[in-house]
Amino acid sequence: MADLLRTGLYDLHLRLGAKIVPFAGYEMPVQYPMGVLKEHLHTRAAAGLFDVSHMGQVILRAPSGRAVDAAVALEALVPVDLVGLAEARQRYGMFTNAAGGILDDLMVANRGDHLFVVVNAACKAADIAHMRAHLPLEVSEITDRALLALQGPAAEAALGRLVPGVAAMRFMDAGIFGWNGVPLWVSRSGYTGEDGFEISLPDAVAVAFAEALLAMPEVAPIGLGARDSLRLEAGLCLYGHDIDTTTSPVEASLSWAIQKARRAGGARAGGFPGAARILRELAEGPARRRVGLAPDGRAPMREGVEIFAAPEGGAPIGVISSGGFGPSINAPMAMAYLPRDIAEGATVYGEVRGKRLAARVAPLPFQPTTFKR
Repeated sequence: MADLLRTGLYDLHLRLGAKIVPFAGYEMPVQYPMGVLKEHLHTRAAAGLFDVSHMGQVILRAPSGRAVDAAVALEALVPVDLVGLAEARQRYGMFTNAAGGILDDLMVANRGDHLFVVVNAACKAADIAHMRAHLPLEVSEITDRALLALQGPAAEAALGRLVPGVAAMRFMDAGIFGWNGVPLWVSRSGYTGEDGFEISLPDAVAVAFAEALLAMPEVAPIGLGARDSLRLEAGLCLYGHDIDTTTSPVEASLSWAIQKARRAGGARAGGFPGAARILRELAEGPARRRVGLAPDGRAPMREGVEIFAAPEGGAPIGVISSGGFGPSINAPMAMAYLPRDIAEGATVYGEVRGKRLAARVAPLPFQPTTFKR
């Protein structure tokens, strides 16, 4: 792991007994002594603390010093309404390419005089270069702040002990709070389907803040293993697996993230890379779409498993993009790209080690979300 980077919480992970693995160019904790299954269930029942400092944090500023002008510029790269994003609010979006594929997915917060953008770790260098090449904005990567995620039904109470005021936030709010005189950039969001928060804070205090949370009985450290099973139960995409440069937002069942203003007939329709394909698919439907699968029995169907329409013969009709076992639903689960005419409830077949096993096309998410609306 000689060439890999470490977050500022690396030594804390070791003290907590983490198993470290390479991920997106970093040495990251995949699990702690509790184990992936118990970490997953603890997050659903109480609160889990995740180190997501490997992700990219970026500030976009317009020469005017107004966030709305930065939003106008950024809309040239995303099919999302950012001009209509209110101050102290955050929105999910994606960078698209000329073919209508997804370069990365991201979060954008309106902070009054600038935009705060969070991108995926594996894509951050390319994303920052992309923004610098195409935006008439000051694009500043933040390299001296950690990023933590606190997720689960006890997250509000736990964070509220350290940061009074966060309980008043609702899903996708974003604000600045103080802790021991230090500014915390807090959003009420996450990647588990649970209520929770993401907290950007200076590297110098990140370990102390994490330790203060972990001293609470309801908070436990959670690794990448449970993070993956939690997001899959919540039906959330992982870049490079469920979405990539070959998948459009419409195929990926992310049409909900394309607001009316950017659609045909909207105030600022189109004007983003791949608009012709994306607007056509919004109007006519895509040839394929991301769906949930509930395999029969107990055996998971993993990423790359080919899907067939019949128990024997025929060519593959799709492939699984993510799959595993869901501890909360106590059953295997998967997401796959299938032809759009295959209805929810239909039976398809995944070929696992030469045998075709039945799976039902299921609604997403597998586990109900608990966001605070």
